[in-house]
Formats: sequence, C-alpha cells, structure tokens
Amino acid sequence: MNNRIQQTFDDLHAKGEKALIPYIMAGDPSLAVTESLVLTLAEGGADLIELGVPFSDPIADGPVIQQAAERALQSGTTLKKILSTVRSLRTKTSVPIIFMTYYNSMLAMGLEKFCAEAVAAGVDGLIVPDLPPEESDELYETTMAAGGPVVTFLLAPTSTPERRKAVSRRTHGFIYYVSITGITGAQLTDLTLVKKNVQAIQRQSKKPVAVGFGISTPEQAHNVAQFADGVIVGSALVRTIAEQHKDPAMLSKIKTLTKKLKTALK
Repeated sequence: MNNRIQQTFDDLHAKGEKALIPYIMAGDPSLAVTESLVLTLAEGGADLIELGVPFSDPIADGPVIQQAAERALQSGTTLKKILSTVRSLRTKTSVPIIFMTYYNSMLAMGLEKFCAEAVAAGVDGLIVPDLPPEESDELYETTMAAGGPVVTFLLAPTSTPERRKAVSRRTHGFIYYVSITGITGAQLTDLTLVKKNVQAIQRQSKKPVAVGFGISTPEQAHNVAQFADGVIVGSALVRTIAEQHKDPAMLSKIKTLTKKLKTALK
C-alpha cells in the first residue's frame, strides 16, 4: 500500500533529508485556527503533520497536551468536525496528515465508517497510542480493506525484538519510536540508548523510524536526526499555541519555530 507518507519519506531519503513531523491538538483553541496552523506548519517546512484527536482520558499525554485536549473539547471539537477540517485542508495542501487518536474515539464512530470517512477526507495515517499491536487485528484489517488510512505503530525502549518484528510487518507508514518511557513533554536527556534502539530497529526493518517524546529544541532535533529518519515535535508547539493564541503574531512565531526545526534537520 503506497501512500503519501511513504512517498514523502522516499522523496526525503532521495534528497538525503530527514522528516520534520510536528504535532498539534486539533481544535485548540478552535478548528479554524487548527486549519491555519496546519497550513503555517506546511509553509514552514513540516514534511508530515500529526493532528491530535482530543479525548477525555489521554493516558499517554503529559499536562501540556492534556490541557490542550481539554480546551479542544470545550471548544466543541469532535472527530466528525476534525474530518471536515481535513476535507477543507485538502483543497489547499497535500501535506500528509496523521491522526493521533485513542481507540475509543474511532470505535464510537464505528471502525468501517471512520476508515471510509478518513479516506474520503484525505487522512493519510493513524497513530493509536492505547492499542497494542497484538490487539490491532480488527483495525489493521479494516484500514486495509478501506485502502487507508495506514497505521503507524509505536515502539518503546522496552520493546522486545519480537515486538519490533510484528510492528515492522504491520506498519505501512513509519515506525514511531517513543524515546522515553513516560508521558509526552518529559525531557530527553540521554541520546545514547535512543540511538542504539533506533539502529536496532533499522537493522530489523526497512521502514523509516521517527523519534518522538522529549524533543523540543532545534538542537535536540538536530542530534536525533543524525540517526533517525524523522523527528516528532509536539509539546513545544502545543505550549507555544497555548501561550500565544491571542497574539496576532502567533502564526508567524509558529512558522519561525518550524523553519528553525526544519533547518536543524538538514
């Protein structure tokens, strides 16, 4: 199954570049602003964009992203409205869009209906942090039958070689390596183990490996890009949006930060 995610990584690989993958929470502070943010991130050099789907019990997320989810839910954000926002975005940009969503949100809509609507809207990928690969048969089969969106699975410092093999087999986008055992927004202090584990995954799999959790500065992004195929930055952007959303210059600040992060990967 070839798709925009795979194509983007192939194109970057051919140019000797690494992927910048920013994460923002859909609907924080509103879906109209989310639409502007996606376009701004793409203009700033983002190669793929992760959109968080707000959920009332986000177990993998730290306080910054939890608060963003609360604000998004308070502003009336729903999965259906996010899909509508993506449909609108698809008339303006072809940047790959990946939903970071908890499994319950999709089940509530119904997996077949969700996959059909996601494909129609132009969603390229899914990351489901609370769904272990061993329990993902139904989602995997439903997305394959619908022709998308493709599922990206997570690996952690504690993942066994067997888990790595299973994840590599099922991933059609990229493998998401969670650099620290903990929640989003925690600090990444030691890259030695991250590098060792990413290289172990790369030896086992031909799929691109992107590293997330704990990367917030251009310098950290640069260091991770020395060995990973992609770098995911979330909490730093979500924090900036929370602090600056009333500032008319917020979008230009996000664009500047995105450009600095992308430059650091080159």
